[in-house]
Amino acid sequence: MITQSQESLEMLVMVSRLLSSKLDISELLTTIMRLASRVVGAERASLYLLDEKAQELYFDVALGLPEDVQKMRFKLGEGIAGTCAKEGRSIIINDTASDPRHSKKADSKSGFTTRSLLTCPMIIKGKVIGVVQAINRIEGDFSETDKNNFEAFSSQAAIAIENSRLFSTVREEKRKMEIVFRRIKEGAILTDINGAIIIINSSAKTYLEHEKYKFENISGAFQDFEVKPALETIMGGEEAVSHFELYREKPKRFYLDGSAIKLFREDKEGNQIAEGRLWILTDVTAQRLEERMARNFLSLISHKFKTPLASINGYAQILRDESRAKGMPEIVQKSSETIYSQGQKLNGLVESLLNFVTIDSLDASSLEKIEFDAADFLGEIAEDARERLKETPGLTIRVAAPEAIRVKADRKVLASAVKSLIDNAVKFNKGPERLVILSAQSRDGYALLSVGDNGPGIPGEELDNIFHRFYQVEASFTGQVEGWGLGLALVRKIAAVHGGKVFAKSQLQKGSAFTIALPV
Repeated sequence: MITQSQESLEMLVMVSRLLSSKLDISELLTTIMRLASRVVGAERASLYLLDEKAQELYFDVALGLPEDVQKMRFKLGEGIAGTCAKEGRSIIINDTASDPRHSKKADSKSGFTTRSLLTCPMIIKGKVIGVVQAINRIEGDFSETDKNNFEAFSSQAAIAIENSRLFSTVREEKRKMEIVFRRIKEGAILTDINGAIIIINSSAKTYLEHEKYKFENISGAFQDFEVKPALETIMGGEEAVSHFELYREKPKRFYLDGSAIKLFREDKEGNQIAEGRLWILTDVTAQRLEERMARNFLSLISHKFKTPLASINGYAQILRDESRAKGMPEIVQKSSETIYSQGQKLNGLVESLLNFVTIDSLDASSLEKIEFDAADFLGEIAEDARERLKETPGLTIRVAAPEAIRVKADRKVLASAVKSLIDNAVKFNKGPERLVILSAQSRDGYALLSVGDNGPGIPGEELDNIFHRFYQVEASFTGQVEGWGLGLALVRKIAAVHGGKVFAKSQLQKGSAFTIALPV
């Protein structure tokens, strides 16, 4: 013979299965309402949810109640439901007429007579999220057994509601993400940490010919492209953000600039655990082709200038020397000297232009990297600079490298960057005492090579602009406009091709410091 406790247990098992199968919140709440009365044999049930901001209970589902009743709200502590929510404990009332806590607001508007109530809080992680009520037991009074069964039911209902809310939140966030993915112009791919594709937008599908290859993993996405650095390097890297380039020669030249951004979650101990990557692809074909044309043009012009310049400078030197030796009129000597000096300046400009074109076409694969000591490296450069600039009045060049720092780089290429920074420090400083300090230090996984000076400094608004090609701070501030404005662009390129960066700090009338940061 089946006992009442067995029936109750079977009912709760059935209820648990039903609730766990519902993820849509409105369908779930309706199911809770329909089951609540059956669990304890009541005429009907009510379900209130807590508005945390307003600290009020409201009917989310009220089967059979008039619309104006459904809009009613109860403050915490108001009525049986409000008291239950405030105190976080179940309440049994088998004679509501004699209990002053019972609010008759709902009864008066609905015309329904409430005789008895069993009210239980729905609690998740110690927080009350709502209240469920069984109204008017069909046979007899609500008992402690009814309360225990109803508490078990309300606990299951709370878990189901929380799961449904989490599901709705995840679904909504996914919907928003998909909208963002579809609307952004760049190609975007969301993958798990192993590269399996979760979401891919239309731009990425077009760039990578998804319809043709039907790839499901990032490893199959770039099969038509040359990837720099290699995909294995990106996937195995420890960096939070990895930059890479994609290039395809046929059917036409196509360049994509890419970033792989690691996505993290926190575990229970607060540790960051990588769980995926966001891949952003930007079409930079027009930019790369324009840069290529510009390099070709500059290279062509520079080479075209070199031959006539060699003749002009050769004969200018002969003319200058002859005018001095034969005591020609002062105007002839002065003119020949001017022609020669200006020819030398023009030759220097052409050489710097050629040097920039050569450096600008570099990529990481063309570097000849070796490991060397930073202090020795800066010492050699300082000695060379002292010799090159020995006729510069008031110039002092020092090296400060108190700790042993190893750098892995293309020594020749890196030397040209530091040399360019020294030349700038001297050229822009018109003071009587010109101090240049070369220093090296290690910080946060980077070797920092710096060139500091005691020059006029750089206005704060110019610090981002000075690394652009052909950019110069206006002559009214610097006192001169000689050069192409390519020196700092060259330094930035050299730092970038080594996987590093360059930045500047400056104070007006106190000096500037330019730092090349290279990963150790």
